[in-house]
Amino acid sequence: MCGRLVNTMPVDAMARLFGAVPSNDLPDEPRYNICPTNQLNVAVSDGGQRRLRSMRWGFLPHWYKSPTDGPLLINARAETIAEKPAFRTAVRERRCLVPADGFYEWTKGPEGERLPWYIHRAGGVPMVMAGIWQDWEREGDRLTTLAIVTCEAGNGMESLHHRMPVILDPADWPMWLGEAGKGAARLMRPAPEGSLSWHRVDPIVNSNRARGAELIAPLAA
Repeated sequence: MCGRLVNTMPVDAMARLFGAVPSNDLPDEPRYNICPTNQLNVAVSDGGQRRLRSMRWGFLPHWYKSPTDGPLLINARAETIAEKPAFRTAVRERRCLVPADGFYEWTKGPEGERLPWYIHRAGGVPMVMAGIWQDWEREGDRLTTLAIVTCEAGNGMESLHHRMPVILDPADWPMWLGEAGKGAARLMRPAPEGSLSWHRVDPIVNSNRARGAELIAPLAA
């Protein structure tokens, strides 16, 4: 499960990271608690040119009559993405890269309390997750929406949760974006051992209204 993100990278830094042309509507402030239905900055490939775009987190199948007509699809399972009616066309034709500093996950304490953890790339390098997207339009309303692809957790992450986002290395970006031929399915696997780090953070992040850099600070002993 991937349900909260952190992204503090300026737009120009993300544009350089992907070699992308940024659009004019991108959130540019540091964000330490990005929630579903918020806008995410994502990279897509458009006619041979990479573009940095803003998309709503929460994939809307074309048959939804409104954004709240069904479950909020923030994640797409790698094991079934090619068969699910909501996702099967998008995973073939509309894949994107989702940059982040990291994401949050929760475990349960001895009395059932939610204990938050912050997960990030070891060494502080940017985390880039696999996503799929599509445009949704109904009665004059138009949204560009996305879901983050998840896989079975591995290499220690399973101690926090049984799922994790698919995290892509730079060498894999062209294939995921459809720039380097077929074979994207093989990229949907757990991150390599030792590539991620995590630490406990303050439960203040349990509120989707919480803001500020202190959200990702290691919890004091």
